[in-house]
Amino acid sequence: MNKRKTSKSSTTNLFNRYVWLVDLIYRRKKITYDEINEHWQRSTHNETGNKFPSRTFDNHKRAIEEMFDIIIECDKRDGYRYYIENADDMERGGARSWLINTFAVNNLINESHKIKQRILFEKIPSGQMYLIPIIEAMRDNLSLEITYQNFHGAPMATFEIFPYCVKVFKQRWYVVAYNPEKKNIAIYSLDRIKEMTTINNPYVMPEDFDGEEFFRDCFGIIAFDDTIVENVILKVWKNQDNYIRALPLHHSQKEIESTDEYSVFSYHIRPTFDFLQEILSHGDLVEVLEPVSLREEVANIIASLTKIYC
Repeated sequence: MNKRKTSKSSTTNLFNRYVWLVDLIYRRKKITYDEINEHWQRSTHNETGNKFPSRTFDNHKRAIEEMFDIIIECDKRDGYRYYIENADDMERGGARSWLINTFAVNNLINESHKIKQRILFEKIPSGQMYLIPIIEAMRDNLSLEITYQNFHGAPMATFEIFPYCVKVFKQRWYVVAYNPEKKNIAIYSLDRIKEMTTINNPYVMPEDFDGEEFFRDCFGIIAFDDTIVENVILKVWKNQDNYIRALPLHHSQKEIESTDEYSVFSYHIRPTFDFLQEILSHGDLVEVLEPVSLREEVANIIASLTKIYC
């Protein structure tokens, strides 16, 4: 048990060092190896107080490229300064952007002990402890054995999965994986995983699988029901429209009308249960105009709520 905990701790520390290195180079734009070492001497990730060995630095660069497709290059003509070769890609979103905006901020806070209590975050269930081994399994194309129990009362079960991609939604991490026993792709919530073991059983990642494409027409995590893609039109009343405009509900969002009282947004999306919940969360500040079926579904829910509260 102690060895297992030590292994997990070591893996987490190594992952955090990768993030620390990427964040440092990204923020500095260009930086020399000596300057990296100066920052390393002040970092809380430096548990020994030693310098950053050049061989370790090279190993970290390779691992970062393999794991996150972030390329660290050296400009020999500019004083041998290191930089992120594909920094523009990092700013377009996806895993690279998440890496910088989430883990890098966490690392900075850990190094700023005096202000920790002044920076508050939403809590994510403990399932995130499995995130790193899942990412490593995806990197190495190795299967996982998980013990899983869903929220619907099904008995706990242990089975093998081939992890394809991970996604965070509403404070929960999920893994999209192929289940070789059932011969289908399923979505598993990490906070419902009770145990996880990496199995030395390589699998072949389908060349045509694309995580972003898999969820392209989805609002959140529901991807397997029979809901078809439709054009959804929402009327959003003044002030609330600024929130929707600043943080779009879906990548297909388009603003098709704007007045002094309201704005109208269109979406090409599957209006699944999680999207319906999102609409209802805005109360009377958001009105469904189309499709009629979705408008009627919202009206029926409001009628049921009226019976409860009136």
